[in-house]
Amino acid sequence: MTLSLSRIRAVNAVASGGSYAAAARALKISQPAVARHVKDLEAEFGVRLFDRKNGVLSPTPLCNELCDVAERMAEAERAATRLLTRHNTLLNGRLKIGLGNSMPGMALIAQFLKRHPGIEIAVETGSHERITRAVLTREVDIGVLPDVPADGRFRRALLARQNVVAIVHPDSPLSREAAVTCERLMAEPLIFRTRGSSTQRVVDRAFRSAGFEPSPLLTLDTRDAVYEAVVNGLGVGFMWRFGTGRTDVVHRVPVSDMQRQYEEVVFSLGDERSMLFDVFFSAVESFRTEADVILDH
Repeated sequence: MTLSLSRIRAVNAVASGGSYAAAARALKISQPAVARHVKDLEAEFGVRLFDRKNGVLSPTPLCNELCDVAERMAEAERAATRLLTRHNTLLNGRLKIGLGNSMPGMALIAQFLKRHPGIEIAVETGSHERITRAVLTREVDIGVLPDVPADGRFRRALLARQNVVAIVHPDSPLSREAAVTCERLMAEPLIFRTRGSSTQRVVDRAFRSAGFEPSPLLTLDTRDAVYEAVVNGLGVGFMWRFGTGRTDVVHRVPVSDMQRQYEEVVFSLGDERSMLFDVFFSAVESFRTEADVILDH
């Protein structure tokens, strides 16, 4: 028994139009082809789908149930079409962006949407490890992360350069320092990120290079949790210089052992090529020329 989409479409069109001729016009196929789809389906499954009343084909109760299924299938087809075309339209396209930090990625998205308000943007946040994996598995279309290793699988564009800084409460004596060292920070309660964080990789590397193995007071899984811990006076945390647009009580203090500038990049899988991807990557270049103004705002 063969239950094809063309047969179901034909049944639905006849039920809507009341005749083979009306269905043929709606489907833009011949009248005999419509009749054949319906009659073959009835014969193969041993059912009656239409009764002829006063020259009109009226659907049987079974046919009405089948037409309900046909409508759901038609909507699924439309959804599939939207899914397949969403990366090639600026009117109702959709992109899913993965951010390791709120900034500078969120500033880039804001600028992009001002120019292309018809595009829907979905944002997923997570650790460096999580977002990289999401790009590789196509769970997100484009990632924005610092310190992304060179990888031939990725299409990349430089967004900004930044380093990791210490964040301290304004009541801390460190808030009045122009810069601090890892050695000085060993005397403070430290707040670290969990494994998979790009920030933590830089912090671990700096302390190791300085000859120290600190034991943190707290290890937290998100940048926001670290930020809130510092706001509440629990200790010294670390973040990327432009990792947030917040300008409240927390002070950013340079760490002399963490002065290396890392590239924040926008990246996607290299084989993902479409109009929408190209437009987003073009926006990165525009953003970069204005980055000093936007990020220092």
